[in-house]
Amino acid sequence: MILDYDVILARYGEVAIKGPSVRRRFEGKLLHNIKSAFSCRAELRHGRIFIFPEDMDEALDRLSKIFGIVSFSPAVTAETGFDSIEDALREYIHELRSEGLLTSRTPFAIRCRRVGEHDFTSQEMAAFAGSVVVGEIGAPVDLGNPDLEIHLEIREDETYIYHRVIPGPGGLPAGTQGKVVALLSGGIDSPVATYLMMKRGCQVVAVHMDNAPFTGEEVEEKVEKIAAKLAEYSAGVEFKLRTFSYGRYLERCRGGAPEKMTCVLCKFGMYHLAEMVAEEEGALAIVDGSSLGQVASQTLPNILATRMGVNIPILSPLIGMDKVEIENLAKRIGTYDISVIPDGGCSAVPAHPSTASRPEAVMEASEKVNVKEEVAEIFRKGSKTRIFS
Repeated sequence: MILDYDVILARYGEVAIKGPSVRRRFEGKLLHNIKSAFSCRAELRHGRIFIFPEDMDEALDRLSKIFGIVSFSPAVTAETGFDSIEDALREYIHELRSEGLLTSRTPFAIRCRRVGEHDFTSQEMAAFAGSVVVGEIGAPVDLGNPDLEIHLEIREDETYIYHRVIPGPGGLPAGTQGKVVALLSGGIDSPVATYLMMKRGCQVVAVHMDNAPFTGEEVEEKVEKIAAKLAEYSAGVEFKLRTFSYGRYLERCRGGAPEKMTCVLCKFGMYHLAEMVAEEEGALAIVDGSSLGQVASQTLPNILATRMGVNIPILSPLIGMDKVEIENLAKRIGTYDISVIPDGGCSAVPAHPSTASRPEAVMEASEKVNVKEEVAEIFRKGSKTRIFS
């Protein structure tokens, strides 16, 4: 980075349309999360967040993972006035040229926005700034389809010059929508589902079922890495991973019920254990990675059957997404490369799993296996807990 930026202008979307009291709370939480992510001074001014970081490169990297931010721009500051803006703009143009971003053949546009009282209009300042660029480098003006846009954001006595508008993750600030328990495996889907609920402002307690001896240690290592990656999006809010020993319960399912029902009973037990964790953690919902029809336990009949008796909401943000959509999102957020590391899979999966279990049959099988007692015993034994902050 060559340009000597001294401030970052961050923009937020949904937060701005909330009612006054909710907006103030969300803005405060967003400021808190930013300050928790890296060392900086941050303040609100007229619907923008002005961030003055100690390390600009670190700040730009971390801001791309803070929910609530729609976009952000590193900028240089100048005093508001034709002479000061001209001096700053000439220096800015020189740096753009040295980076190869602006040449005498680059179609460009000036975008000017003002807040406050000034003795010029936005159009007048844009025209003046455009003439400075043309005079300095001879580049052609193209307001309709420019290759480069230079922005002047004029706020009272200070003007901010920038050309980059970097997308943020959007959504709502982490920690504004309560707590959820997210069922987290080493696969592709559940990390994406967890991410999407974090994007909606939820704090996450991730719950992982260790299916040993039916799975190997590789799965646990993957889940730890996935949780660490997801925690990067949780600045300002604790991200907790709780791992329960679940293999003994799977053995009971295989020995006490028809083999084809193993996956259904596995999921049935997961939901009930997650509900116990939710009550202990003060969480208001369970999150899973179900995508309708993708695997045997996610057919509509099995979704109905596996959720019987659970008394809090079960949210499935991937329910209408196909595998390609889910994989593309996993790649974008950084979990895909971890999820596809070979781990041997789960040897408890039957050759021909049930795809259309009747709720009555599942309840009957769960009674034979003593699901409630088994799951309660797993919960009493506790979990291995790791907190990411």
